[in-house]
Amino acid sequence: MIERRTGGRTLLEGGFLEVRRDDVLLPDGSSATREYVRHPGAVAIVPLLDDGRVVVVRQFRYPIAKSIIEIPAGKLDTGEDILACARRELQEETGYSAREWAFACEIHNAAAYSTESIWIYFARGLVAGTQNLDQGEFLDVLAMSEAELDALAGGDGLPDVKTRVALQWLQRWRAGAWSLQWQPDPGAAPNL
Repeated sequence: MIERRTGGRTLLEGGFLEVRRDDVLLPDGSSATREYVRHPGAVAIVPLLDDGRVVVVRQFRYPIAKSIIEIPAGKLDTGEDILACARRELQEETGYSAREWAFACEIHNAAAYSTESIWIYFARGLVAGTQNLDQGEFLDVLAMSEAELDALAGGDGLPDVKTRVALQWLQRWRAGAWSLQWQPDPGAAPNL
């Protein structure tokens, strides 16, 4: 079932995305082409407030021409550690830092045409701080209960796939079906 690359070229190279067309040898010996987007990867965070609500953001997404609610997320910088990226993105987008972190899963939201992986982390013991949005980034920070998120997901109010997967993880974890291994924040100052 493995396809082997025999050649290819870059069709478009942008700021952080690259569109490629590769020639491949199929398992039956025939040839085909595969077009896909190379993406550096991203992280997404499920920030849990002490009262159980989830910190989410609402932002306009140009490709779909609408504002949507989603968990905080952002792309990995070259050579950046995945958890370090999660810590950075949580602070940049929401202003919060976290005392504890737990890795949930890695997802491929568009495996048919993109190399993007998204690593989903949970964060708790949140400490409020100051947002540090990227230039040209505009978003609202909200806190929503699991029930509110579930109600949105029951209709078309939660179209973001990483947020739907994160909600499933949250629900399964709270039900005791899936586990999270919580670790102290690696960058937090020790308690004196």
